[in-house]
Amino acid sequence: MHVPVRLGPAEQKLIDQLTAAGAVAEAERLGGAGLPTRRVESYHYTDLKQLLRSVPELAAAATEASAPALRVPGAYQLMIANGVVQDTGTAPAGVIVGKAAGSVLTTRDDVVTRLNLALTRECLTLDLDGSVDPVIQIDRRTEGAAGHSTSAAKIFVADDSSAVIVETYSGSQEAHLGNHATYLALGKNARVTHITVNLAAAKATHFASNEYHLAEGAQLRTLIINAGAALSRTQLFPRYEGAGAYADITGLNLVSDGQHADITMDALHAVPNTASKPLFKSIARGRSKAVVQGRLVVARDAQKTDAKLMSQGLMLSDEAEILCKPELEIYADDVVCGHGSTCGQLDEDSLFYLMSRGIAKADAETMLVRAFLAELIDPIEDEALNEALTAVIEGWLAGK
Repeated sequence: MHVPVRLGPAEQKLIDQLTAAGAVAEAERLGGAGLPTRRVESYHYTDLKQLLRSVPELAAAATEASAPALRVPGAYQLMIANGVVQDTGTAPAGVIVGKAAGSVLTTRDDVVTRLNLALTRECLTLDLDGSVDPVIQIDRRTEGAAGHSTSAAKIFVADDSSAVIVETYSGSQEAHLGNHATYLALGKNARVTHITVNLAAAKATHFASNEYHLAEGAQLRTLIINAGAALSRTQLFPRYEGAGAYADITGLNLVSDGQHADITMDALHAVPNTASKPLFKSIARGRSKAVVQGRLVVARDAQKTDAKLMSQGLMLSDEAEILCKPELEIYADDVVCGHGSTCGQLDEDSLFYLMSRGIAKADAETMLVRAFLAELIDPIEDEALNEALTAVIEGWLAGK
């Protein structure tokens, strides 16, 4: 016998918004299943039914923009405010900017992506060709009174092309709900660095889903930084679809008192001779929680896959929680795959050594944290971008 799901205020508000948007089937689906609980494996550590207690009204058109939370000097600036693509200005060589109706993600059995697909009205499109310079920054804002905003970007990088793309998420200091999507397709031998930085307001909820498609010989480096929002979940869906495709998928959770940050990856190696090295790090202080879930699927035909997943956590308080769940699902028999996870506090011997050299304890702790994060930031070659990302981390370390 089917037992009706008891719906909370957040679920009912989402159902009302879906119905008003004409997404009746999606509203019925959510009404029947509710938001995912810890019984849903991919949400085991991020129980949305418990964590998402309220949903604001759909965001109205933005009438003003707050100061940018992060601006990369010299970057080509694009903005999506409350889901609407803003005036793009003159694009640099090799960049074609446009708009399209609807969202961009592949339909899958996931409530965050399905909500984005149902509620997003327009998306930013980018076609990149050649060695694109400068850095492209997509500034996604949720402005004004507390609002529920969805946005999307679809990016195609041509064969033998290269680009550095930064996406930032911020807005006014209200209890917003942002649900953002990025679809990034790399052509043959394309080289892309894709960085996302969550700097949403302290009371906000931040959802992001990034879908990557790598053709033959494509190379991708990602860096996901969760530093804002009370509740955040970033979902990564890399798809290795051409021989020789390679990715460094990296991410960082920075959480303090009251924050819950989740990075969840579901990767598919679909063809032979692909490789990936996912590396995720979390630093938690106060009564906070950081979650990393990584799933690597190697298809039956994907022989010679080389994939190694690592998660590392650093707890700066006794109340902090860091939860890691690596998974391997391998159907091929000629592969080199592995996973690992470590979690602990600052090394006492290293701390003692630095303090014995006259360095104050607080400064010694900061030095060790910087060293822990160095392998995520050091590969970013653009100097201005590297400095901007370092400033985000330094600001978090300083408690700002």
